[in-house]
Amino acid sequence: MKTGFVETSNVRKFMTALSAVEERGAVEASMVVVDGEPGLGKTTMVSRWVAQTGSIYLRADEGWNYSFLIKELLNELSIKNPHRTKYDRHLQVKDALNERINENEIAGKQFGVVIDECDLVSSRKEIMETLRGLSDRHEIPVILVGMGRLRDNLRRFPQIESRAPRKVRFLPASIEDTKALIAGRCEVPVADDLARFVCKVSRGFNREILEAIAHIERFGLRSDFGPDGVTLADMQGQIVMSDRNSGNAIVVPEAA
Repeated sequence: MKTGFVETSNVRKFMTALSAVEERGAVEASMVVVDGEPGLGKTTMVSRWVAQTGSIYLRADEGWNYSFLIKELLNELSIKNPHRTKYDRHLQVKDALNERINENEIAGKQFGVVIDECDLVSSRKEIMETLRGLSDRHEIPVILVGMGRLRDNLRRFPQIESRAPRKVRFLPASIEDTKALIAGRCEVPVADDLARFVCKVSRGFNREILEAIAHIERFGLRSDFGPDGVTLADMQGQIVMSDRNSGNAIVVPEAA
């Protein structure tokens, strides 16, 4: 499978939100919410952005509290000898972030902090207020990534919710997105009818589309196919992916 990154409609929405943060009027309105069901490419997208910009990526955990958050930040900022007191550790994080922000400004890159799996901690006021403080103080995007509970939990904290006017809901891939993923990742050409079948049975989940690409690619590399690429008819009786709910194999049906 090809290793390139494919720009989908969800990716474009995310990048538009980050551009809007750069151009915002209220300096404190720099938090961004990214949510959607698992398997739609949220983590892949933010991980790529972090790699491109040198930003901070943290994955929240059920056991997180304020101390855990600061410990993770210190680690990601490569601070090897954290101070003992809460206040001094806070100052270390502040100084290290300022340094990273300045480096990115010189390089012409945006800098921010990503909190993945934020649903797990979005009901904890101390953590969310700390993230709000980072965003306000440093005027950087703090990107909160999660699923359904994230938006609901933020409504409990109006001061925080008001700082996240830009909310990006990742949606299932359209047929255009599916074709783009197949063209960008599959080593063999794929006909339109098979691409549409993949879009339908995957229900637009990137994870399942990529699984289908792997199956199609293995089949295509050992088969002869026509000028349009591997077709639905070519793959009759072949497994394309597993159903995420039942775990059962999804097979291309035999022609009637």
